[in-house]
Amino acid sequence: MVGWIGICLGDVTGIGPEVTLKALAAEAGADDTRYLLIGDAGLLQKLNQGLNLNLDFHPYSGPRNGGRIFVHDLMPGALPENLKPGAPEAANAAVAWLKDATQRCLNHELDGMITAPVNKESIIRAGHAFVGQTEFISNMAGADRSAMMLLGHDDRDRWLRVVLATTHVPLKAVSEKLTQAKVELAIERAAQSCVDLGLPRARVAVCGLNPHAGEGGELGTEEITVVTPAVEACKRKNLDVHGPFPADALFHYVFKGDYDVVVAMYHDQGLVPLKMIGFENGINWTLGLPFIRTSPDHGTAYNIAGRGIANPSSMIAAIRLAKQLARRKP
Repeated sequence: MVGWIGICLGDVTGIGPEVTLKALAAEAGADDTRYLLIGDAGLLQKLNQGLNLNLDFHPYSGPRNGGRIFVHDLMPGALPENLKPGAPEAANAAVAWLKDATQRCLNHELDGMITAPVNKESIIRAGHAFVGQTEFISNMAGADRSAMMLLGHDDRDRWLRVVLATTHVPLKAVSEKLTQAKVELAIERAAQSCVDLGLPRARVAVCGLNPHAGEGGELGTEEITVVTPAVEACKRKNLDVHGPFPADALFHYVFKGDYDVVVAMYHDQGLVPLKMIGFENGINWTLGLPFIRTSPDHGTAYNIAGRGIANPSSMIAAIRLAKQLARRKP
């Protein structure tokens, strides 16, 4: 049984609050999970009415509250209405809500947390040192061995799961930042994720960094000096890991079902194919935290915010994954 799942609303000038409420309307009746929404109570009530969702909110005063959906509004006052996209007030609130949800997970008040999208640029402009929500949460949790997984499926329920060896790194710096230790960590987290998901096997495929996986050193040597040693080290730990393979061909075989999860060397190498097949239902899952954290795999979508047309599929998938993981938690 799942107890409490926290959802922080992210940037309220984007579609986060909308997809959160739409997802709860679709998912709340599936089981007895209780949800704590961390965000602006007035905005949520107005949006609830505007979207005709008829969700029943309760103010949160502790885990013994009666009800299913609760709101914790920790800001000293309501956010101004009609904020411009990426407004500093929205950025500051998003960071405060993220910090609150993370701390509640660390205090074991929540079984897991889901983060709605934020805008990194607006958070940085508002004066925060910020790389991304994954990094922020990992730093707060003291989890220096976390990894980012993205997963999604196509309309035939064929899944693609990708773990990144490097995350938000400029392309020109990937080779410098890529180390054997990072590749080993990504492989280990990828294998463990299959166990956490209850998959019958944990067969990991590893991408090369260079075209054709380096062509034996003719197109780059990282496969020889970094990636292959990491793969061999993980084989010695009895992990079912294979590669490095040329990335342009590998995803075809992964999608056929030959492998369960891919380790990609850099952001776009892994996420372009993932978003190709799972754009509307992709999920970001942070591996290696002491608690569950998922998020929808999309941004703030300022261009459609406030129009009531945002697709909640990715948020629904993030909620479902968080609950699935919580049920399997020891």
